[in-house]
Amino acid sequence: MAKGKGSGKTYTSKGVHRNVKQSILGAIHREYMQSGERLMNQLRAFRARKRVMVTIPNPNPNDTSRRFIRVTAQEAGWK
Repeated sequence: MAKGKGSGKTYTSKGVHRNVKQSILGAIHREYMQSGERLMNQLRAFRARKRVMVTIPNPNPNDTSRRFIRVTAQEAGWK
């Protein structure tokens, strides 16, 4: 059977390939993680009484497999 008129307008991508290079996405992520914008977003969420997770150095020196751990802001000492 024929496809019919206008079938090209309803095409939906299968999402198999990325449309942005992985190195560019990594650079954007690194820049955000090192900027003060991330900390400001965390503080804004904390003040709005959201459950904010922060990364701190592991207080247990014997646990060498995890240099940093992820804990809630209250456990990290935020007030």
